[in-house]
Amino acid sequence: MSDTAKSGPVLAADGTPLKRSLARALRMQKMRALMLIAPLLIFVLVTFILPIADMLFRSVENQIVSDTLPRTVVALEDWDATSGETPGEAVFKAMAADLQEAAAAKIHTRVGSRLNYETPGISSLFRKAGRKVKKWDVEGDGPFKEMFLEVDDGWGDPDVWRTIQTYSPRLTNGYFLNAADMQKGPDGPEMRPENERIYWVLFQRTLFMSLVITASCILLGYPVAWILANLPSRTANLLMILVLLPFWTSLLVRTSAWKVMLQQQGVINDTLVWLGLVADDARLVMINNQFGTIVAMTHILLPFMILPMYSVMQTINPSYLRAAKSLGATNWTAFWRVYFPQSVPGIGAGSILVFILAIGYYITPELVGGTKGVFISNRIAFHISSSLNWGLAAALGTILLVVVLILYWAYDKIVGIDNVKLG
Repeated sequence: MSDTAKSGPVLAADGTPLKRSLARALRMQKMRALMLIAPLLIFVLVTFILPIADMLFRSVENQIVSDTLPRTVVALEDWDATSGETPGEAVFKAMAADLQEAAAAKIHTRVGSRLNYETPGISSLFRKAGRKVKKWDVEGDGPFKEMFLEVDDGWGDPDVWRTIQTYSPRLTNGYFLNAADMQKGPDGPEMRPENERIYWVLFQRTLFMSLVITASCILLGYPVAWILANLPSRTANLLMILVLLPFWTSLLVRTSAWKVMLQQQGVINDTLVWLGLVADDARLVMINNQFGTIVAMTHILLPFMILPMYSVMQTINPSYLRAAKSLGATNWTAFWRVYFPQSVPGIGAGSILVFILAIGYYITPELVGGTKGVFISNRIAFHISSSLNWGLAAALGTILLVVVLILYWAYDKIVGIDNVKLG
């Protein structure tokens, strides 16, 4: 037997086996590292992951109907929604009992507002019935079907009860169907009428205009970044202040300034008329359309394109171009085959930054876009702040998030995210 086997395992200074002692020290080291980054992890969890999880849940959550109208939901299970007839007396009695409790808790208008998103007019039915049902004797009065019809004839519409039955489950895909210009019909998902399809158009417009804004920023920002990268450091730093100057001005002020400049009686049209390029009675319409949104957002997002490209161009050695020219390359060939490929990582970083910012913008399109230049984000903001249809807003936001992730994946496959650099 060897000396090691005879003497047993190697021990640490405190008498414990060295292997166990090293494992314990390694665990303590990992715990200290985790404690150092714990504040950042908590911050990301609270401000990023949890809001996204809440958005995903809200896009399918539909508990208010089953929680507020539990008896009605059970009674409607045996009703044939395709019969074209209103439910029987048992369903109306269940609705009376549910509404009486909901009205006492002052929550009957909430379920009405929820169902009103699907069938306009239901909210008023619940509001009227909620005031009357407080005085009813659910056990002694009746027939409740006639009593509901006396309150409002709308209770005799089968579509109202079909909507209640359709949206009685605690989870629903109705919000996503609405976000895709579809609806839940008696036979399953179906397309909405032609005049109610707006979201697909908004998604297409958002993607198209975001790509155009990104391309505009590349075309305008590349020469500026090249000039800054090839000037002496002192001069480049002074000019960089002009690039960063817009950040010192409120976004609302910059957008309002473009609104003044682009209008038909604005500075740009007045200048064109003064130069004789445009007749006074044929002034250009540059606002409340896609053009105005593209111009204003290109100006706002241009610094986010210039900065990554400038930081990458600074690292390109000028001797590469001189070497190419000394070997007989023209200025264009040296630029295109030597300089430009090295600047592509900066273009990629700026493009991702500008595109992601553009696709989620809503203040600038709201002010200068009118009805033809708004993004899907404007509709999301409307549902959150005005219509209070948070479920539909969450579904639209989820679809937008998935679209961005798909485009990011496609960019990684085509260009390679490893080629993106910020300097």
